Amino acid sequence: MGCEVWRDATSTYNPLASRCGCCSTEKCPSLSYEGAWIGGSSARSFLPGYVGFPIAPSEKSFSLRRVEIVTLSAPQREAFLSLLDDRSPVVRRALLAQFERLGPAAAPFLEAVARGSNRVLARHAAWFIDELKFSDPVAEFRGFIRSMNYELETGSMLLARTVTPSLNVTECCTELEVIARRCRELIVEPSSAREKCRVLNRVMFHEWGFHGNVEHYTDPRNSFIDEVLARRTGIPISLSIVYLLVAERIGLQLEPVGLPGHFIVGCLTDDLPFFIDPFDRGVFRDAEEIFDLLRANNITPRPNDLAPTPVREVLCRSCRNLVNHYTAAGETERAKLFAHFVEEFEATYERHASS
Repeated sequence: MGCEVWRDATSTYNPLASRCGCCSTEKCPSLSYEGAWIGGSSARSFLPGYVGFPIAPSEKSFSLRRVEIVTLSAPQREAFLSLLDDRSPVVRRALLAQFERLGPAAAPFLEAVARGSNRVLARHAAWFIDELKFSDPVAEFRGFIRSMNYELETGSMLLARTVTPSLNVTECCTELEVIARRCRELIVEPSSAREKCRVLNRVMFHEWGFHGNVEHYTDPRNSFIDEVLARRTGIPISLSIVYLLVAERIGLQLEPVGLPGHFIVGCLTDDLPFFIDPFDRGVFRDAEEIFDLLRANNITPRPNDLAPTPVREVLCRSCRNLVNHYTAAGETERAKLFAHFVEEFEATYERHASS
């Protein structure tokens, strides 16, 4: 009983698609949790002032649109080892710059040297580790959970960094700003919230091509903001997060709304509140239409189903999805990691509620 796609009696696609994708626990008891290296004969060929060596690609280098992940090649490791104990300030600064550029990819190499039998190299590796202050994304996200200082954009980035430590937050924010800038170009003031949402729909779903990933719904990548921005596809909750973050940039006050079995965005500032379904390319619905969809899926609507969902629960719900999706993919360690995050959210909330 992992991932089901709800369909109505006529077997047409139902926008309340994601039983495991965005279920509330009570409605789905079967789910427990909702740069280039400059090579050559000299190891110093990558340093400033050394010229005449061709630029060769790393052994492994691939990108997720704007986020580059680099793995050190054997020649790179050998070159770094030959320079690690060089006391020249110029060399040390250049090495430090290279390690900073490589980011988390350099951490395993330096840590291995620091634990190695060559005590001289170990001492120098430890110095670089201390200077670089490599972060632990898992610990950072746990710290965010315990802080109770929840903010959707920060939380979404920290969540994604737990599996992609090299994620470039600036690039993700730039992509969101580019979408927002295009919306601002098209908005003619004065405009109502509904008119602004129509513009956002045009830009996000037609010009940028964001869409619900119906074919590969349980792919864990659907839950991470960097992947959603790069691939322009996701599940209801992740597409809603992108919609909300762009809306915020254009001064549009919207709210996350976690329905039983689905996730949407609400505009509650108008005289007549309306709702947007980013998984269904931004279709507008009113409250009664939402309730009709719930009834069609044998869910008895309640007035508080349409209430704004706290950021804490949005992020916790994303973690529940990832528990299920990583379990379905056979990645048990990743599933356990996100199960721990769910437990951390719940324990932190309980401690705060009882204090």
